[in-house]
Amino acid sequence: MIKLFITIFITFLIMNEDIAQSVNVFGQPLGLCCSSPVTGFYRDGFCNTGNSDVGTHVVCSVMTQEFLEFSKSKGNDLTTPNVAYSFPGLLPGDKWCLCVLRWKEAYDAGKAPKVYLEGTHDKALKYVTIKQLIEHALK
Repeated sequence: MIKLFITIFITFLIMNEDIAQSVNVFGQPLGLCCSSPVTGFYRDGFCNTGNSDVGTHVVCSVMTQEFLEFSKSKGNDLTTPNVAYSFPGLLPGDKWCLCVLRWKEAYDAGKAPKVYLEGTHDKALKYVTIKQLIEHALK
């Protein structure tokens, strides 16, 4: 039992050190993306990122059927649950923290989903412009 507690505690410390500063694309505190289903690389509801997040899951988006089909065609099926990753499978209308490069790929193909800007991490701006994000902002 003590071994399990120590493992959980060390994991918690590493995770908290790993998370990048959490501000959105406006430089304000990062807003909640979604708590049902719980999204984010760290499954905390926010599009937080850090060194462990090699996919850079920073764009808070509302799923559409068109985007889900596009993502599946690129080899990333977001509709099928995967218990190993606490992933419920997504439906149109669900909010989810997307990998910024997948969102950009969908943008370039004319299939990008809408973006919740207050919940989108400012690290997204290393890969896409604020103008591109605003074009697809939730109204």
